[in-house]
Formats: sequence, structure tokens, C-alpha cells
Amino acid sequence: MPELPEVEVVRAGLDRWTTGRTVEKAEVLHPRAVRRHETGPADFAGRLAGRTVLPPRRRGKYLWLPLADPADAAGAPPSEALLAHLGMSGQLLVGAPGREAQKHLRVRIAFTDDPAADPLDLRFVDQRTFGHLMVTDLVPDAVSGAAGPAPDGTGLVPAPIVHIAADPLEAAFDGDALYRALRRRKTGVKRALLDQSLISGVGNIYADEALWRARLHWARPTETLTRAEAARIVRAAQDVMGAALAVGGTSFDSLYVNVDGESGYFERSLDAYGRRDEPCRRCGAPIRRDEFMNRSSYSCPVCQPRPRRARY
Repeated sequence: MPELPEVEVVRAGLDRWTTGRTVEKAEVLHPRAVRRHETGPADFAGRLAGRTVLPPRRRGKYLWLPLADPADAAGAPPSEALLAHLGMSGQLLVGAPGREAQKHLRVRIAFTDDPAADPLDLRFVDQRTFGHLMVTDLVPDAVSGAAGPAPDGTGLVPAPIVHIAADPLEAAFDGDALYRALRRRKTGVKRALLDQSLISGVGNIYADEALWRARLHWARPTETLTRAEAARIVRAAQDVMGAALAVGGTSFDSLYVNVDGESGYFERSLDAYGRRDEPCRRCGAPIRRDEFMNRSSYSCPVCQPRPRRARY
């Protein structure tokens, strides 16, 4: 499943190609793609038509396109956004409107022609149909601490994700608050990192990579973490996600691509995830794979010793 770096790569691509474009029409080709839009596909399409896309935003694994309405007063902040979650195989692709339709094309959004730009459309392609799109209200963001909503949507978040915590790459991220929450939670540290109400955007891959860099085992009880160890985890998460961003994210197959259909290359730089029995890049010990929450967890048995009192 795409995690923060992969979603940020998509957001940046959308910013380049869709900001300032006005939606001509939207076509829903598979109703499951808009299943979270409770009033149905026709309302989804109707609420997009005629709206202008403002700079896309992201929190954790969610991204959204704030929508301006011609009827809005000048300088008024947007009241709605197109919210997207890519699920396991969702792709948001831009390209020439006349290109061939993808096999798993679910939603197509056409824009009015801009004489100063090449014609394009935005397509939501999703093989496994776990991702979704919806048009939803924007509400004040309690996390960012912004002075108030701005005309570009700064200071606002989609209502369905208002409970999502700040992610490690946000300026509003509070490492001390995370440390206090970890001490109260009393669970394994990896399970806590996957809890989007504590810290958003971290999934299975980057949790393993951050913990490898921080030299901490995934089952370490959160209540035993020191402030320095918690800070080390945060720095490791920021570093590994920054490195992944620089090469377009992690692509294990053709399902994750950026808006131009290109794969990321961070898979080549992974230190722990997916490297079972391969030598640790620090000490040479074979990387260990453990079952974890119906998934896998990878760690070095030497650099990341299992705690005597583990939490799973």
C-alpha cells in the first residue's frame, strides 16, 4: 500500500498539472470507486463540474484537491475538496484526453481547455478497488495551528480525516506530543507507528526501515521508550521518508506509479523490509522476518535485539 512518500510524489505531480484547472465533467465508471461519497456517483460528478482545482494537499496517506467555486466571494477559502485514498493499487494519472482507456479505469475527470496549457484529463485507475474518491466538506485543521483558513485551503482539512494525526514531514508535527502518547499507549512500538491517530503516513515498509535505522525492535514496549529513543525514531522516519521521496518512492510492482505512470526506485535502498536472510548492511547478520498483524516485520537480530518483555 502506498505510504507517505508515495502519496507525496503523487501530490506534487497533481500540483504541477492540475492546479488552476477547471473541471468540465467527471465520469464514474465503477461505483465502488466513489462508495464513500454517500450521495452517489451522480452527485459526485455534479459537485465537481465547474469547480477550479487549488493546490493539492496531503496528510499521511490521504491527499485532497481543494475546490474553488465561481460563486465563492473573492478571497473566500474553499468549502469542499476532492479527497483521495489510493488503497493498495489506486493510481491518479494525468495525460492527453485521447489516450487509450486503462483496463481498470474507475473515474475520469476532464478539464476545460486552457489555451496556455496542454489538454489533459485526470484518471483514477484502481485494479483492486480498495481506494476511493469523494467530494467532502473542509473543516478547520486543529493540528496545523494555522491562524485561519486561507483562500488556497491552508488551515483546512477534509472532515472525514480530521482525526488523523500530523505526519513526520509536516511542520506541525510535535515529537514531544508523540512521545507522551507512546508512553501512555502501552503497546509495541511498530503497532503504535501504524496507528494513524498517533502519527500518520507510516505504514509497514517505512516502520521497519525507521526502526532499523533507530536500532529498536518492533515489539519494544512503548511505555519503556526514553525521550531520546522516541526522538531517534522520529528522525529515522523523517530521514528514510525524505530519501524515498528523492527517488520517487517505493515500487514493488507496477501498481504504484506517479501521475506520469513512472515507478519509484527506493526499493533498491531498503535496509530491512523484504530482505529476509540477506545480510544486515550494518553488522552482516541475516535479516529476520516475523509474522506481525497478518503481515511481515523485518529486523536485524543483532542491531535490533528482541526485548525481554515484548508487546505485539
